[in-house]
Amino acid sequence: MAVGVHIIADLYGIDGDLISSADKIEPIMEGAIKEGNLTEISSQYYQFRPMGASGIALLAESHLSFHTWPEHGLVTLDIYTCGDHSNADRAFNYLMNVLHPTSIEYKKLERGSKIEEDVRIDNPQMML
Repeated sequence: MAVGVHIIADLYGIDGDLISSADKIEPIMEGAIKEGNLTEISSQYYQFRPMGASGIALLAESHLSFHTWPEHGLVTLDIYTCGDHSNADRAFNYLMNVLHPTSIEYKKLERGSKIEEDVRIDNPQMML
């Protein structure tokens, strides 16, 4: 059993105009939150000059964050949720349908997957 799922993705080949400003990408990210049935606590979006944006939404389930490089048609994306794992998938699929990347690099990690095991580490630094 995992307590959360973490999607990390690099999205390539996106229309640079679509991701050039915080004003344009904010409603897209907010749409992903809604589509994923996620609970937004707060969000912050930042506009770079002359172009590009970053943002993070703090969710009751964890977070969604992104960074854009319009000059490269690139969005790096991070969706981490606990609870129903399909919520992260729905948010991610929404973004794929809206942004239309030509290619992606994608990892989906289970977080807290050893929670059922009785594991105690007295010195976590020894694990590094």
